[in-house]
Amino acid sequence: MNASARLQNMTVSTVAEEEGDTLLLWILVWSELIAFGILLAGFLVMSLLEPERFALARHYLNPGLAALNTLILLSSGWQAALAARRTAPPVEVRRSLVIAAFLGFAFMAVKLAEYAGEVGHAGEEALSGFFEIYFLITGFHLLHVVFGSVILLIVAWRPARQNVLMITTLWHVIDLVWIVMFPILYLA
Repeated sequence: MNASARLQNMTVSTVAEEEGDTLLLWILVWSELIAFGILLAGFLVMSLLEPERFALARHYLNPGLAALNTLILLSSGWQAALAARRTAPPVEVRRSLVIAAFLGFAFMAVKLAEYAGEVGHAGEEALSGFFEIYFLITGFHLLHVVFGSVILLIVAWRPARQNVLMITTLWHVIDLVWIVMFPILYLA
């Protein structure tokens, strides 16, 4: 086999491997979007069934902290986008991934501060239905943020291009979910 044929075979197998990894990534992305979609649909249905209770419970939320968290996640997503640039040198990739991760941890800190003000109302009978699904949705999202932040740091340690693209894509999905959640939970 000549050099040209070997190079073509290597290119074909590399493309096939990348397509396989991409397929798994998109299966994960869509499964995340479907899971959060189901949770948010459940929240919306419950808010239609108990509009007075949900309206009352929303008075105990802190949309200011939620808006701050929106800015934090958008800034983190911007850093992730910088890390994913094809032309970014490794030192910039690492720096952007680390900043994105620390912004993720900042999101966690703000969310926990927000929870501290809300958890006392969760036991009230009139508000319990709202807060059960609210904590389920936001807690599930928070776990994704914390896990994603840890993975961002791990990838920053050894930033292989494919891993950078995978975690930054998932990080953008986490951002997207929050951008949809914010108005539904806090502003509707």
